[in-house]
Amino acid sequence: MVDPLIYEELVQLIGEHNVVANKPLKNHTYTRLGGHADYFVTPDSYEQVQAIVKFAKRSNVPFTLLGNGSNLIIKDGGIRGIVLYLGQLADIRTTGTTITAQSGARIIDVSQEALAHSLSGLEFACGIPGSIGGALFMNAGAYGGEVKDVLQEAVVVDRDGNLLTLSPEELDLSYRTSNIPEKGYIVLKATFALEPGKYEDIKAIMDDLTYKRESKQPLEYPSCGSVFKRPPGYFAGKLIQDSELQGQQIGGAEVSTKHAGFIVNKNGATAEEYIGLIEHVQKTVLEKFGVKLEREVKIIGEDPIK
Repeated sequence: MVDPLIYEELVQLIGEHNVVANKPLKNHTYTRLGGHADYFVTPDSYEQVQAIVKFAKRSNVPFTLLGNGSNLIIKDGGIRGIVLYLGQLADIRTTGTTITAQSGARIIDVSQEALAHSLSGLEFACGIPGSIGGALFMNAGAYGGEVKDVLQEAVVVDRDGNLLTLSPEELDLSYRTSNIPEKGYIVLKATFALEPGKYEDIKAIMDDLTYKRESKQPLEYPSCGSVFKRPPGYFAGKLIQDSELQGQQIGGAEVSTKHAGFIVNKNGATAEEYIGLIEHVQKTVLEKFGVKLEREVKIIGEDPIK
């Protein structure tokens, strides 16, 4: 429910062009799922981010940070309160062997920036669709590399609207996790320390990883990417495949026939259907193999009113 007074205060803080009421969120997630945001806010500066955080705290307005939605499911009832989207903060700059990227920049683009300057260390990220903020949030990784391997420092806003500069250790980065959600940090920018390399060698690695990704992953359909974390001693996709779940559907959601670790929005799925299929996969694998699959994808928002 939109409160005109809250809307007007947000407009006063950051400008009418940066606040949208009742914004549909489907186009801001890779799954193409989700309801509306009460207030969709797109700040132009760090100062505006701080102002929004402080306003939300003093006004007791619910607050949600949204990246580019690559590892996220938003429920059909949408998100109450403020949804903060940092897509307009996407600057990328290289200085010597370091690259500093703002939160809204895509980590794919940062890996391409590294290639352009013959810097090695971010090859693993050439196919990760998330933003820099999202990549730090979950310590994104692929093909043996992780954000924590190359992160030098990050600038964040805390729950009180203060700017902090933190080391990787202070973010407690580990396999697909960090303390960012627990601490309520909002990542504003990250600096990566890389190594000089040969352009041809870096490009060859990135081309190989891109081929592996495109040949194995169902990129032709909307999806949240890899749904589950790798369980110790197993591969999630193999467990799902051996459970004969590939091709199974609930509504418009389907366990991919190309890669069992993916669930795709094949035909206008709802978030309820997509989540229902995730839970069905978890239940089936647990019953068949005694392995509990832990979600990598985050689920946020409200259930629809029925």
